Amino acid sequence: MTRECAVLLPGVCAALADPRQPGLDDTCLEKLLDWFRSLTWFDPTVELVQDNPCLTELLTSVLALPDASPSILSFTLQLAGILASSESRFQHLQQEKLLGRLFGREGPRGGAAWEEASVRSAWLKGVHSMLQHLPALHCLCSTGGMDVIFTLQGDPSLFVASAASQLLVHMLTFSLESETSKALSAKDSDWPACAQMIVKHIKESLQSSSASHIEQSLKLLSSLFGSCFGSCCAAWTEVLWLDIAKQIESFLLEETVQAQPLLANLLLNVARSSAFCGTEGSFWALVTSALEHLTPVQAGPLAVGLLKLCKCPQDVRIQALTVLLQPMDCILRAASQPLECAGLLDESVSDPVTVESLLSSKTSCAGLLCQTLTHLEKLLSLKHLRVDLPCVSLLRSLMTILQFCNGFLSPTSPLGSTISRNLINCSRVQKSALDVLAALSEKKDCDTLIGSLFDVLLAYLQSPNTSPTVLKKTFQATSKWLVHLQELPSSNSQWQQTEKILEDVLEVLQKRLCSPCWEVRDSSLEFLTSMVKCLRDQKEFRQCLLSSEVLRLTENLLEDPESYVRASAVTAVGHLALITCFAPEPPVIGNQYNKESIVAKLQEILSTDSEGFPRRAVISIFTKWLREGCTGQLEDTEQFVSRVIQTVEHDLDWEVRLGGLELVEVFCSQSICQLSQCPYAPVSSAVTSSTPQNELLQVFCRAKLFGFLFGSLCDCDKPVGQRACDVLVGLRGHFYPMSTLENPQEIEDSPAGRGIAWLQRTLRQGSLAQNFPTDGDVGVDFQDPESMMLALGAIDLLELHDELNKSSDHMEESPQSLLQDILAAVGTIEDNEVDCY
Repeated sequence: MTRECAVLLPGVCAALADPRQPGLDDTCLEKLLDWFRSLTWFDPTVELVQDNPCLTELLTSVLALPDASPSILSFTLQLAGILASSESRFQHLQQEKLLGRLFGREGPRGGAAWEEASVRSAWLKGVHSMLQHLPALHCLCSTGGMDVIFTLQGDPSLFVASAASQLLVHMLTFSLESETSKALSAKDSDWPACAQMIVKHIKESLQSSSASHIEQSLKLLSSLFGSCFGSCCAAWTEVLWLDIAKQIESFLLEETVQAQPLLANLLLNVARSSAFCGTEGSFWALVTSALEHLTPVQAGPLAVGLLKLCKCPQDVRIQALTVLLQPMDCILRAASQPLECAGLLDESVSDPVTVESLLSSKTSCAGLLCQTLTHLEKLLSLKHLRVDLPCVSLLRSLMTILQFCNGFLSPTSPLGSTISRNLINCSRVQKSALDVLAALSEKKDCDTLIGSLFDVLLAYLQSPNTSPTVLKKTFQATSKWLVHLQELPSSNSQWQQTEKILEDVLEVLQKRLCSPCWEVRDSSLEFLTSMVKCLRDQKEFRQCLLSSEVLRLTENLLEDPESYVRASAVTAVGHLALITCFAPEPPVIGNQYNKESIVAKLQEILSTDSEGFPRRAVISIFTKWLREGCTGQLEDTEQFVSRVIQTVEHDLDWEVRLGGLELVEVFCSQSICQLSQCPYAPVSSAVTSSTPQNELLQVFCRAKLFGFLFGSLCDCDKPVGQRACDVLVGLRGHFYPMSTLENPQEIEDSPAGRGIAWLQRTLRQGSLAQNFPTDGDVGVDFQDPESMMLALGAIDLLELHDELNKSSDHMEESPQSLLQDILAAVGTIEDNEVDCY
């Protein structure tokens, strides 16, 4: 603790203990606790409380208050726990007889303040902080504290109940780690005293007739096995599991027990623990039983969790996959009667009637399918799935679901008719199915269904009943499958199919670009951009695109009344230009698509659009063009960059200005590559005056880069200043090796040097004049190569870089400032003494 803080702390403690003072903001109290946590973390000695007696006086004063406010009492409980986290300070506070009055029977848990959830929560947090050594653990166990924690497990406040459960997990783990040295020979009778109390409580609760007690213990067990307890105390994990396994099995078989939904999470956490690495034993048999007896909704999360485990036995893994595929199999079988194609499964894990009844119910059908589809999408995203998914049948099932949802399939079976009625226009299921459909595009064995799949997707794209959110998902899935289509082996018949699909997709896209709904226009433009990104090198795609009306309609949307649509249109036009304007041999499609016209339109948007989104999109596209070398020779690029930065440097949107700096960075990098022999190495002093370096400086000065970069250093938005400084540091690294930097004292005698000195001082002050003086003793000519070379070498850019990268609260949130603010809030110091934040 600094001397300044030690001086302020007594006043803060006195103010906190004074009932006449107005209540402090909870945020200040939390910050104060954070400060004490950091102090005690680095210094476990007793000196903190001995050298600052005001801390124990605060605890004593609050305890003496007949009706301390809940916030101050909560703060005091947590502070006491933090201070008692080291054994030496714990013993000191015990001698002062403070801890018993705070956490024991005579403490607040016996008074009216205990009715406040915040006080009960603070008591638990204080105990949790304190329990970092055995004396605190023994003290709590011997003074009835365990019973309080067990009771708070069932607290009506979820925050309190959760904190109690977390505390018990910590206590059991800490007890086993600290009090046993022969964990490998662990037996039920060898539990340490504290651990024995917790385990006994768990067993009794599991055998209780109270559903809430059973639920609390199952939640606690899940937390235990899901924590480090399951890995660092593997032997004890097995002992505990053997004690409760029979009881857990009985819950599985008793279908009326309300605790069943919690069993899946418990079994999954046990399976993840290191105690069950092998494939032998009764545990996996119990998991198999759970997959059979839990409802499909309850078993789903367990199944997908097991499929992600490396150590899960293969037979259990296959059974878990079967659980997930059962609803999809039921959909496929219900679609037609008799069955026209094979289902997904040869046999079911549980009774198929259960799944059929859930899908037949209006209330449960969509929920079960959405859960199943979400799990399947997670599995498809895994790089190494240790079971084979029946992708073709799964794709067929997804197409059936989507056809049920839009009413394009009329099943003849009674079950199919019921499911179809339940799913009609169900956007939740449509979106989930389309997500899985998109994920399946990565698989290589679904090619036989390509034609049917695009029939389903096109039906959604064309239907006026498709909602904007579902349409967006349909576009995303279509884009993925169009890429897959291009990867298929080339043949005459395949090309005819591909051409027909592309023509159909672009035809419906033309209609959607004219939609009265702005969300639809926006999604259509995003889809177009995605297609161009993925397929622009495909000759067939370019031919179909250029023969459609898509380009004209997209350009019209640059003037859309909705700013989001204008921004998406800018992005789409920018990517289309890579085909129409900047291709090695651009197609002849009319003068309106020439490069000058497109560039002029986007520059107009950059300088005149009233919304930030389109302007950000323009600067992003300009940067992309520059990266891809689309702006011509160096002279053309120089003029282009100069015009852009002169526009964006006055933009009110900081993201646009930041985009301008990215453009400058790309331009600098490309210019250095073109004009330097070794673009990535610093230039030695022997060649700093060589022609390439002079030419490079002249290019940058003509483009007016330096005025933009130095001006951006003092931008009111910090990310802009940071990026500008990064660019300047990079430029200096190119023009100057570290050993050849200019000496500021030696250059001040020249007019240019005096201007650079002024610039250095101004930058340190953090503000730059709106208009830079270009003559006189303090003038800086940002277009003079010699002056800019001096500026790069003399100005301490690294110091500026450090300043810009400091957190904005590095001063304001210091402990000293916090203490001053608290004193100011209670009126004990003058306003002008405080650095309020």
